[in-house]
Amino acid sequence: MKTTRGTILAGLCLAGMTVIIPASANAQTSEVKEKPPMYCYISNWDIPRAQWADMAKADEADRPILDKAMAGGTIVGYGSDVNLVHRPDGETNDGWWCATSMAGVLNVLDQFYQGGNATSSVLSSATKHWDELWVSRYYNWHSGSVKNGYTHVGFYKLKPDAPDDGLETLSKNLIVPLLEKQLAAGTIAEYEIDTAAIHTEAPGGFLIVYLATSGEGMDKVQAAVGEVLKSNPLAGQAFGSMTEDSAHRDELIRTNATYK
Repeated sequence: MKTTRGTILAGLCLAGMTVIIPASANAQTSEVKEKPPMYCYISNWDIPRAQWADMAKADEADRPILDKAMAGGTIVGYGSDVNLVHRPDGETNDGWWCATSMAGVLNVLDQFYQGGNATSSVLSSATKHWDELWVSRYYNWHSGSVKNGYTHVGFYKLKPDAPDDGLETLSKNLIVPLLEKQLAAGTIAEYEIDTAAIHTEAPGGFLIVYLATSGEGMDKVQAAVGEVLKSNPLAGQAFGSMTEDSAHRDELIRTNATYK
């Protein structure tokens, strides 16, 4: 998912609150465990509007490499995104893939360079380009493909005085239980909580990403956030106490994705 796949739950961005999430906030708390790392490489492009159709063709041209890598167990997911809320300094498109090892990510990247995919004419038309490498230890998905889904990505930054295990606490007690419920209901197809594996920006930032299967799914997630905050206000207060309100950014993107 990242700065290009840059918030999730806009309703979670509450500032100026200074409490800790109680252990009783969610009955699922004890079940949430950190998973083995999942690495996601994201290649971001600012493509002129006249070349957007060519970019879609380039994404299709990448599929044989990605399908083969997933069939062989090198990666666990891949996809492409089109930004729906454009910014002067942002991307229009991105492509990404995820693996459970750094080697898996880099193996696919090497194949793109060797096959010439990374230097196609449409990519050469980009006015801006940057790459990101994220790592997640809290994630889950449904196997299969999603076409024209909606990904909500949220960038947050921990406050300097946040506890060392602040993100772990938020993930286990608030974010993961909420998103696991939406995953089980089929409202979303995937979620992840990411931190930078290669720091191209100052440390302390993290992403909360979820992929809804429809626009209605976006509404359902936001409604679920509202219910959590209503029934358990201390959870929202804890989130606000650990994160910097001014650093919060959101992205809404259209996604085609496939997961193992």
